[in-house]
Amino acid sequence: MENITPVSKSGQSHRLSELRLVLIGGRELKGSKSSTGNFILGQNVFDTSKRTAQSVAMQGEVHGRKVTVIDTPGWWWYFTREDTPKLDQIEIQNSVYLCPPGPHAFLLVIPVDTHLSQISQASLKEHLELFKADVFSHTIVLLSSLGPFSGENVKSKIKRSPTLQWILQQCGNRIHVLDIINMQDSSQVQQLFVKIDAMVANNGGNHYSIDTADGNALRAEMKVLAKRATKRFDKVQKQRKELKALIEDGKVPPQHLKLVILGAQWAAKSSAGNTILGKDAFDVNNHNKRTMHCEIGHGMVAERQLTVVDSPGWFYINTLQDTNEMDKLEIQNSMHLCHPGPHAVLLVIVLATAINASYQRTVQEHMSLFTDDVWKHTLLLFTRGDWLGEKTVEERIESEEGLQWLVNKCGNRYHVLNNIDRSNREQVKELLEKIEEMWAANEAPYYEVDPDRAQQIEDEIETGRKKAKKMRKITERQSRILKALFLEEMEITDIRVILVGRKGSGKSVAGNLILFDELFKEDFPTAWLKKDLQDQNRARKSVKRQGNFDGVKVTVIETPGWYIDTSVPEWLRGEVLRSVSMCAPGPHVFLLVVPISRVFTEKDQKALVELLMPFTERVWRHCMVLFTWGEWLNEVPIEEHITREGKILQDLVEKCGNRYHVFNQTDFGKPAPVKGLLQKIINVVTQNKGCFSTEGKQRKFPAFLWPTKQPLLTEEAWNRREQTLIDRMLKAIANEPDVSPVPAETMAHSIDDFYIPSMSGDLTSEYGSMSQFRKDKAHDIVAQWLKRTVRKSHTTSGIGSSICSSDNYVEQLDESPLLQ
Repeated sequence: MENITPVSKSGQSHRLSELRLVLIGGRELKGSKSSTGNFILGQNVFDTSKRTAQSVAMQGEVHGRKVTVIDTPGWWWYFTREDTPKLDQIEIQNSVYLCPPGPHAFLLVIPVDTHLSQISQASLKEHLELFKADVFSHTIVLLSSLGPFSGENVKSKIKRSPTLQWILQQCGNRIHVLDIINMQDSSQVQQLFVKIDAMVANNGGNHYSIDTADGNALRAEMKVLAKRATKRFDKVQKQRKELKALIEDGKVPPQHLKLVILGAQWAAKSSAGNTILGKDAFDVNNHNKRTMHCEIGHGMVAERQLTVVDSPGWFYINTLQDTNEMDKLEIQNSMHLCHPGPHAVLLVIVLATAINASYQRTVQEHMSLFTDDVWKHTLLLFTRGDWLGEKTVEERIESEEGLQWLVNKCGNRYHVLNNIDRSNREQVKELLEKIEEMWAANEAPYYEVDPDRAQQIEDEIETGRKKAKKMRKITERQSRILKALFLEEMEITDIRVILVGRKGSGKSVAGNLILFDELFKEDFPTAWLKKDLQDQNRARKSVKRQGNFDGVKVTVIETPGWYIDTSVPEWLRGEVLRSVSMCAPGPHVFLLVVPISRVFTEKDQKALVELLMPFTERVWRHCMVLFTWGEWLNEVPIEEHITREGKILQDLVEKCGNRYHVFNQTDFGKPAPVKGLLQKIINVVTQNKGCFSTEGKQRKFPAFLWPTKQPLLTEEAWNRREQTLIDRMLKAIANEPDVSPVPAETMAHSIDDFYIPSMSGDLTSEYGSMSQFRKDKAHDIVAQWLKRTVRKSHTTSGIGSSICSSDNYVEQLDESPLLQ
């Protein structure tokens, strides 16, 4: 295996007779830390069939040395440390105390095909802060490969990844590559040991030192958790015994059990429904789709007739106020699909992430969609049971206050489900027994719903579909009219775009999608939750990035975002003004970025209006709404989201001339969505006869281009008359009636619980991991299309038609008459 980055030779290395190594890194399914540990030791001592839930130390003699390797739990590369379960954090900390007096090296294991976004950098830094001392100076980056990986490939990977470059810089450019499939090649491990020897020598011959007192305190904390867990377990068993006695004494449970599944998105609700029913009642095969509408599944399980209702999940950090109206309505509707009400509500909590304060709050608020009696009929259903490893669910509960609150709120009713092992029907049988015990304890046999509310929900859903259908028709008509009005050829040499939106809206990912590169820095998904006013008032700068599409230069400027619960700071108004001067003579379009996964509020609308107010009302002719998180909708048309969200969002879209576009986070590297957006931008440029500018010209034209005594009009007034005429025509078209129904969705979609995705509004998710070849190919496709489009386009104005150049505000108007 070729070495591409040598270890520093500033210190004289010597061969250590004993090596103590700690494997650290993110959670991976291939090329994992466990597989790497087995390769180093030359034997399969770490279990690769399941997740490493506890730090484990294994020893062996390798090349004449006594080698100790500690495998640790991995974290999700796209999560903050706050999102990592407390038990995992404790186990990561404990790893260094399993090899006293301390490890010689930390091996940061990164599979070569892992996509490291900018957010991974912050995640790594936060997780390494679990250790008391500097870890980077004792760390070697270990790229694990499932096949030959040349030095040139490594160089290419480093060149393409700014995050990997940063990691290497922190680690003193120490890197090694292991082809862990080729276990016969012992020279790979020998070369690794040589680099470890050199690193230790550079550190003055010292290993990473540990504090015995800290280790004792950590073990004491673990014992306290175990003791509390045992106490909770005993209490639950006593409670269950009492309820079983009620059933044995003659309180016969219903033979037909009706269950409703609720929970956050990515909690594996649909998978849980399939595990319970023992069949594929709900679609979980497509990672790009989620449950959009409530769905019903039926089956006979353990001699019981079951009806299971799957519901849409809310975004895991969204408050109830943040959740869009469509999702809230569907969640409420779930209770009405099993009349007269469900016997049990299964509140799904995934064990793969921490239940911190924000997670607890969002669960509590979404449960408030129902009356407080719902808690009497609610049982916590933990998914990803494999995440526990050797730990008990009670230990996990006692490690997090948010979980303790939820469990206590549900009267100590909970169950662990492993959806990976669907053949284990005993776990389902036990769940049904717990549901029957809960039923026996309640005075009311089921959670009672309001029948009148069911009809109201059905009417609201149908009304939303009809409005969406009408909106689509209007938009299509207006598009056809505008296309007919703007027919002549044009040429554009560059396109300039300004992104405006709150924090977490998806501006950064939108910019990266447009330019086919990770050029804009991304934030953690919880960034918009911060309430640090000092941070809010700290001025930030707009960021300008450019791409070249075969001679057509595309400039994207991302303006800073603002926190949703605070007013727009004064410095941000100035920064949006400055962004216009950053792309002189002015932008072709302002993209107002709105995430579909969260509600668009009156505060959001007010903030956008305030930021654009200095540009006067004419700026709205150059605005377009860019919806992000389009995958949140599945096949549901964006118009249905717009109409269901209410008047505030509809007003924004109308203010932008009914111009809007949708981006999925899964679109990274796909040419079609970018082509669609650029075509709409070209249409905006054509309709406006150029870009937006704060400087107008006062050339004069006659009101009509035939002999007349009418006073001369300025070019601005001329264009205003033309725009007014177009606006009136489009409004007239919009008033035409259309009541055609929209077909309803018939199948729920979700992801399975093998996948924990990016949960950020401002990041490229794991879907974004792709080869340089694919990215370059997509870029070239758009470049070829764009070159053809802007050099031979049929979208220039036919009313006072012009040849439009993006380098000029207004070009010479055609002298032909307005009316023929």
